[in-house]
Amino acid sequence: MAGKPLKDDVTDENLAVGPPKRSAGGLPGLLASIPLALGEMGPRRAAGTLLHMNQKDGFDCMSCAWPDPPHRKVAEFCENGAKAVAWEADPLKVPTEFWAGHPVSELKERSEYWLGQQGRLVEPVYKPPNSEHYRPVSWENAFGLIARELHALASPDEATFYTSGRASNEAAFTYQLFARAFGTNNLPDCSNMCHESTGVAMTESIGVGKSAVQYEDFAKADLIIIMGQNPGTNHPRMLTALEEAKEAGASIVAINPLPEAGLINFRNPQRPRGLVGRGTDLADAYLQIRLAGDMALMQALAKRVFEAEHAAPGSVLAHDFLAEHCIGLEEYRHHLSTLEEADVLAATGLDSAQIDDLARRYLLADRVIITWAMGLTQHTKAVDTIKEIMNVLLLRGNIGRPGAGPCPIRGHSNVQGDRTMGIWERMPRSFMDRLAAEFDFEPPREHGCDAVQSIQGMAAGRIKVLIALGGNLVHAISDTNAAQDAIAATRLSVQISTKLNRSHAYTGAAALILPTLGRSDIDVQKSGVQFVTVEDTVCAVHASQGRVMPVSDKMLSEVAIVSRLARRVLGPEHPIGWEGFEENYDNVREHISRVVDGCADYNAKVRRPGGFVLPHPPRDERRFPTPSGKAVITVNELATIRLPKDRLILQSLRSHDQFNTTTYSLNDRYRGVHKGRNVIFVNPQDLAALHLADGGYVDVHSEAGDGVDRVLRGLRIISYPSARGCAATYFPEANVLVPLAATAQGSNTPVSKAIIVRLEPATAPGPG
Repeated sequence: MAGKPLKDDVTDENLAVGPPKRSAGGLPGLLASIPLALGEMGPRRAAGTLLHMNQKDGFDCMSCAWPDPPHRKVAEFCENGAKAVAWEADPLKVPTEFWAGHPVSELKERSEYWLGQQGRLVEPVYKPPNSEHYRPVSWENAFGLIARELHALASPDEATFYTSGRASNEAAFTYQLFARAFGTNNLPDCSNMCHESTGVAMTESIGVGKSAVQYEDFAKADLIIIMGQNPGTNHPRMLTALEEAKEAGASIVAINPLPEAGLINFRNPQRPRGLVGRGTDLADAYLQIRLAGDMALMQALAKRVFEAEHAAPGSVLAHDFLAEHCIGLEEYRHHLSTLEEADVLAATGLDSAQIDDLARRYLLADRVIITWAMGLTQHTKAVDTIKEIMNVLLLRGNIGRPGAGPCPIRGHSNVQGDRTMGIWERMPRSFMDRLAAEFDFEPPREHGCDAVQSIQGMAAGRIKVLIALGGNLVHAISDTNAAQDAIAATRLSVQISTKLNRSHAYTGAAALILPTLGRSDIDVQKSGVQFVTVEDTVCAVHASQGRVMPVSDKMLSEVAIVSRLARRVLGPEHPIGWEGFEENYDNVREHISRVVDGCADYNAKVRRPGGFVLPHPPRDERRFPTPSGKAVITVNELATIRLPKDRLILQSLRSHDQFNTTTYSLNDRYRGVHKGRNVIFVNPQDLAALHLADGGYVDVHSEAGDGVDRVLRGLRIISYPSARGCAATYFPEANVLVPLAATAQGSNTPVSKAIIVRLEPATAPGPG
């Protein structure tokens, strides 16, 4: 029996707080996921999805981008994967009468959780200008409305085409082709808000902005350093790889401001001892670093490497590798000679003994992996911080060999594939040249707008139409109030979606919602059942084919929506074969094989069991496609956050029952929070210094220095063992505190992990 729509919205009235957990997984994970899947989907749909998720002949989990192991288990999914598929494959439908009964003004007041619980979107709906209500509309009329608005623009650059990482490679390739055939490079995506800093830093350092590590490398590493990430919640299947690495003898160091259960102990639910035993202790050392202190820590580690080399010349640095493959070593050595230990300790909140221990582990290890996520990418100096990680790895040759290398962990399932397929406002000239040759048109060459620039363009009136292929831009982007106002200034907003979210409530003057198939849905086109492809965080590309019947025949696939829209906007005489793309996705893949680097013979490769791995010159052959042809050891000026008196550094983070902006429940089991989200985690010593009490309430004010009072009201204080001077609250609620202009240098990523705030005592919010 499937669930029913949630009638009444939820509040924090019954919020309960307990102690944080010290272990992830185990029986509680099973009890949290399987009953949920059965309740949301029913037994038949649950079995049809869960047992085929992440299998070589099944569909890819729509949650995180963690890679699949070479040998799959029968249940090759995690707790959050089960929640994600239960949320997407929900047979509950938003009924036609819903739209008349729920004006947009009401939807704005509803929680993200309530919106997602209304069921699958199954028919196109249109909100005319000066109307409070969406109303059903035919697909033909929907495409006509979009075409009319796009044709009325003075320039193609007055439109922006946003993309979520949920989109398949085929949909992403078709979408970027349509945008560029229309005439713009305005192709923002969710990567602009998460790992853009990674791509910029790694490309400058080694020429490729992707992981130089494959799944098998984890079990071959001597040391794994995990920075700024919480795999127990955000990519739980990584815990299995870490457990395998521990059993193979690896040492693991976790570097994170908050203690996270998944980095402390893992109770593998696939093993008897994980269900009833102690589980596996993961982190051998846990450094609770101060927010924004990672750059200082990496510089201190590198300085200790140089000091060890000075003490034992010729025995520490990878001299042959450095001489043959790197530039910048001596400049970097000289730069670090002036690094002051006092500055490092102030920036990191650590003591010298902790840093010495990290250096000892690094120097003893022959093969080192450093892995990170958004805890590092959303800072003002994020790009420089990641370049310092690359410096540390290069000093001892920890790249281009088994068990070693940089491994950024992408969040959304196919955000990396989207970029590979051309979803970027600044694609290189070589890609644009191949696109032009393949399709016999001249794509625009001017760089387009990223996500932040698109919001700024809407606010200024330069961008008048927003089309979003998936995602929830208004709730994912920083400066929520400014983003809402900016989108309201557009003439038309279009959302291609599976379920309701807040971007359907905060719209342009006119708005469309176009319902699309999910990854778990069977996709039948004119040539038969289709499959799509995705790329995971370690550059592996594989097929994904839905396993459950769609809940309505009115939904279209993403490829079909984009292809039909392109035909309507560009006209039936346009030379690109849009109709063929929809009829058979092999036609899309044939073009991919000739346009996208590393994708030759794409149709054949993705039909192999498990797919194929894209080439990566630094990983595969120690070849570095930088301007100099060598890896670049960079010099980066250390900058730290100087906190004014009685202020804290705030970071936003996900709860355990959450993926991106999607909320599966109001629980955060590992952090001890139940039936609520309006909380702030603060170190008990900081609470004492601020004269605040555990269980009290505060208003959180952002101090950006721009004269705007950004405030998040009525958060319950949770005394929590975080790093001193640091606090945390949930994303996306905290986005209201991040100024749109506050972005990382070099990547323009919102600095959601480095918000200076003051806490003002408040009264407890009333019921409702």
